[in-house]
Amino acid sequence: MSSIDVGRSVDGDPATAVFGEQAPGTTRWCFADQLGPHFLDHPDQPVLLVESRAVFRRMRFHRQKAHLVLSALRHRAAELGERVTYLQTDTYGQALDQVREPLSVCAPTSWGSRDLVLRRPGVQVLAARGFVTSEADFAAWAGRRTRGGRPSGRRLLMEDFYRDARRRHDVLMDGAEPLGGTWNLDHDNREPPPADGRSPAPEPWWPVEDEIDERVRADLDRWEADGDVSFVGDDGPRLFPVTQAEARTRLEDFLAHRLGAFGPHEDAMLAGERWLAHSLISPALNLGLLDPAEVVHRVDAVYRESLAAGDPLPLNSVEGFTRQVMGWRDYIWHLYWYLGRDYRHGNALAAHEPVPDWMTELDDGAVDAACLSGVLGDVRRDGWVHHIPRLMVLGNYALQRGIDPLAMADWFHASFVDGYDWVMVANVVGMSQHADGGVLATKPYAAGGAYIDRMSDYCGGCRYDPKKRLGDDACPFTAGYWGFLERNRERLAGNQRMRQPLSGLGRLKDLDAVVEQEQRRGTQPP
Repeated sequence: MSSIDVGRSVDGDPATAVFGEQAPGTTRWCFADQLGPHFLDHPDQPVLLVESRAVFRRMRFHRQKAHLVLSALRHRAAELGERVTYLQTDTYGQALDQVREPLSVCAPTSWGSRDLVLRRPGVQVLAARGFVTSEADFAAWAGRRTRGGRPSGRRLLMEDFYRDARRRHDVLMDGAEPLGGTWNLDHDNREPPPADGRSPAPEPWWPVEDEIDERVRADLDRWEADGDVSFVGDDGPRLFPVTQAEARTRLEDFLAHRLGAFGPHEDAMLAGERWLAHSLISPALNLGLLDPAEVVHRVDAVYRESLAAGDPLPLNSVEGFTRQVMGWRDYIWHLYWYLGRDYRHGNALAAHEPVPDWMTELDDGAVDAACLSGVLGDVRRDGWVHHIPRLMVLGNYALQRGIDPLAMADWFHASFVDGYDWVMVANVVGMSQHADGGVLATKPYAAGGAYIDRMSDYCGGCRYDPKKRLGDDACPFTAGYWGFLERNRERLAGNQRMRQPLSGLGRLKDLDAVVEQEQRRGTQPP
């Protein structure tokens, strides 16, 4: 279970300043991840949108991510019409130098952008929006778990946070108790993929590109041809919403046709059915096109409607999806601020290998391991895979091979259409790479090929055998798991949850040969 120790706030940091109250008559500056109407205070409020070219030089983003962000910005500008000031500049600073009217902005989502707005004269910074639990409510919840400002011995468990949020917002509640009498139905949501190899849900709804998308594509082509920016991954067609209307259509399609099948197989992987029953709304949530509070209340209403109609949706699917949106997503957001800006530099397992070129280039053709090649190909084509390929294939590989955790966080940030700094720091540095030494997760998410074999259909046609750890056909995940444990034996010795896995090292008569084999493999394409 995920948890953090109390007492890691960063008082006095400029990016944790107390936010002011709304001043009348200001133009609302909206960042590219604040594009929904819930970031405005009234329907007629004037808006500033800035398209900064420098953002696309800062990282080598996935081509579809660059397209998605620019298309969403420009679609929002088209919706706002005469109410918008739309500035295309190299930097945010250049844009702000052109603005004379007073500005207000909802606190943005990264340390760097908060530093920018808090230190900019004439910009009034308001409390953040776009999450179910406010920063003030999280601080109050965390404060109740301290005594005199010091840790009380209780940990900030995600499960406790999630239950508190459901109570406060009255989501899937029956008075003071959870609907169905159980808070967490995760144990029902760990089934392997359907035996017939087919998705348990129909094809998702897909958006249709328009002339704005065409202009974005032409601009990106020109910028890249001029050598101004560089991208990775395949170009379109656009798969994710760029307007609130599109985002709501995707949400309603999921609720009507896919939510019921979501839960049981949410951790499963199928090579030919990459969407399964997932909602595909994380990019829209992270662009600010959907208000997550509205989403979870809508899910609550749909579930109650199904109960009243005598055809109830499976509660494990409804609860599992709700926990993703108002539990884990909010939790990761709040930890980003609560743990402080230095958290990203954690490297408790002394992992210093660079991200290999074949991974940076999303070169799935260079990789023989079916799971890793398949997932990397999905990222190249779509800029998206669901949480288990991220954690148990890509993250698991990086953890076993000792790849630098911050470099991996940056790789996820750049390569995924829903990737942002606040999303990836705790998810990758903490949970996936265990670089915080157990602050976020109580043990490393390392697993051998047996897990991937159980939860996917990748292994059947793979040249590697998930049961073998030594030899030419030894699974790189199975062998890599034992190499990881041996390399970190001393670092993990004090972790009670790792006692049994570490004791297994002593039973491996071929351990030295496995370790030598994996050292030779390193981060070469497996």
